[in-house]
Amino acid sequence: MTQNEWDYSDIIPEINSLAEKMTENSRIDPGLYGKYDVKRGLRDIDGKGVLTGLTDISTIKQNKLVNGKLVPCDGELYYRGYNVNDIVSGIRRDDRFGFEEVVYLLLFGEMPTAEELKSFKELLVRYRTLPQNFVRDVILKAPSDDMMNSIARSVLTLFCYDSNANDISINNVLRQCVQLISVFPLLSVYGYHAYNHYLRDKSLYIHYAEPTMSTAEVILSLLRPDRKYTELEAKVLDMALILHMEHGGGNNSTFTTHVVTSSGTDTYSAVSAALASLKGPKHGGANVKVFEMFEDLKQNVKDWTDDDAISSYLEKLLDRQAFDRKGLIYGMGHAVYTISDPRQKILKGAVQTLAHVEGYSKDFDLYERVERLAPIVIGKKRRIYKGVASNVDFYSGLLYSMLNIPCELYTPLFATARIAGWSAHRMEELVNSGKIIRPAYMSISTEKNYVQLKDRKRDV
Repeated sequence: MTQNEWDYSDIIPEINSLAEKMTENSRIDPGLYGKYDVKRGLRDIDGKGVLTGLTDISTIKQNKLVNGKLVPCDGELYYRGYNVNDIVSGIRRDDRFGFEEVVYLLLFGEMPTAEELKSFKELLVRYRTLPQNFVRDVILKAPSDDMMNSIARSVLTLFCYDSNANDISINNVLRQCVQLISVFPLLSVYGYHAYNHYLRDKSLYIHYAEPTMSTAEVILSLLRPDRKYTELEAKVLDMALILHMEHGGGNNSTFTTHVVTSSGTDTYSAVSAALASLKGPKHGGANVKVFEMFEDLKQNVKDWTDDDAISSYLEKLLDRQAFDRKGLIYGMGHAVYTISDPRQKILKGAVQTLAHVEGYSKDFDLYERVERLAPIVIGKKRRIYKGVASNVDFYSGLLYSMLNIPCELYTPLFATARIAGWSAHRMEELVNSGKIIRPAYMSISTEKNYVQLKDRKRDV
């Protein structure tokens, strides 16, 4: 234990005993959810979400109407009415970076003109700076091996540097959101460098962001010691950021943003709450789990072309006999999409191109093989109510590893993209709702008679 760790070792036995009691007294009979028709996770058994709000920021399509019936279809994702596939294709045709343009679209509800985009990029550049000595006094003073917690701490600390931190007028919240969108690459990468230096005893280097760079270029430039990157690397990362920016109001972190915003709290608190949600391995942390799962697969399956051996490993995953023993094949399945995740389909092509250029063809082939075999194995082992396909997290870990981005930054990169969506949803909530979000919970408690302290006994 180091001097600046919080010592709690002496109370562990007592806490363990209390935890057993708490667990026993907190269990709810799973059958009661069906009895009272309570939607666990606010989702029906087929995965369809329970409506909790309205949004004009993005649309997710996973079904189409055929002869009066809804049938599953290839997934589609729209940002402000524009198909994300068309957005990415248009940016590719122009051979340019598009992240900043799509941020504008999400925030303001329309595609910018060339002049509007130029002005918005200049605004982002002006805001891409942290308060004086913030890196030294906040980020470097308390390094963490968890980058998401590091970012959340930095975001909450920025509250103290904002003279209008509690002002939730639209003008002020927009200013705060644009500033946070601008500095998230800095908070993420600088947080990693602090961890890499102070906790891993590696060299420390803090680069400054060049004003001419796109967000993707800033990330790669700040991260690498020599600041060098290829145009292909930066543009594939730019595409990944676009695909991770937004995904409807019902995903966990965005719903968190709506819920917390509805209470009237400040922007920094709302964004830190969203970060806490995204950190979870069932949400934004899934890309890390996919990468770690494949690293474990590589250790246990010697022949990466052997379908039987790979299928056997996947079966062990589902049987809780391999990797983290959680019974999951990470990167497979989605709460909304049935046949395909449109983000995954776009990202996969870019990852394949980069894999061939960077010498990762064998790795890509392994991922593709698992993508093909996993639905078959899941279909044999599990009772499923809808299709199972790979999601956007499936290939993103491979992409980041090819870009030499450390695993600790996989989820922070997700956050660096998703802060744009969170910002749009925060302002949408402020503009349209004056009510606090308060879903109902059914109590199953039974009434009990109060007993005086002196008369309370435990059966031994």
